[in-house]
Amino acid sequence: MAKALRNLAGDAIIGGVPAPVIVQCDNCGKKNRVPAVAAGLPRCGHCQASLPWIAEADDESYRAVVERAKVPVLVDLWAPWCGPCKVVSPALEQLARERAGKLKLVKIDVDTSPRISTRFDVRGIPTLMVVVDGRVVDRHVGAAPEAALRQWLETALARRPTQPAGPTAGPAEQAGPGGGTA
Repeated sequence: MAKALRNLAGDAIIGGVPAPVIVQCDNCGKKNRVPAVAAGLPRCGHCQASLPWIAEADDESYRAVVERAKVPVLVDLWAPWCGPCKVVSPALEQLARERAGKLKLVKIDVDTSPRISTRFDVRGIPTLMVVVDGRVVDRHVGAAPEAALRQWLETALARRPTQPAGPTAGPAEQAGPGGGTA
């Protein structure tokens, strides 16, 4: 019997797409279910303010959650046992809050998503990637202070995608213009 896939909160992953994540609205304080995949952008059901889009993905859901996103995606490749990953996570969530409606933060556990780890040649974690229109525009490996991550993200978002997208894209396409940040 197949084991049910679960997200970080222990919720089942349904039909290859992770279950919604509960996000509290910074404007009114109400809790909202934010799906990993949606046609539009997440908004508070109470006050209609833009919500930070924080989702999870895995090998099966990566294409739907990341590559088909209508906004730039900050991908966090991490593991539950990784100390630096735990340090960086709150900073990434803060960056997603600051860019509510303009950025999607997607967390991928490398231990449970070996194909994604291989596809992007992950050799150290946390590995952060900025994906625009399904293409990696920059990556950063290792922990850094929130201010440094903010600067890196702003620079990466200003870049235009130049690498090919798709399942055959290899590690060479991951560095981004100028070799990326490592």
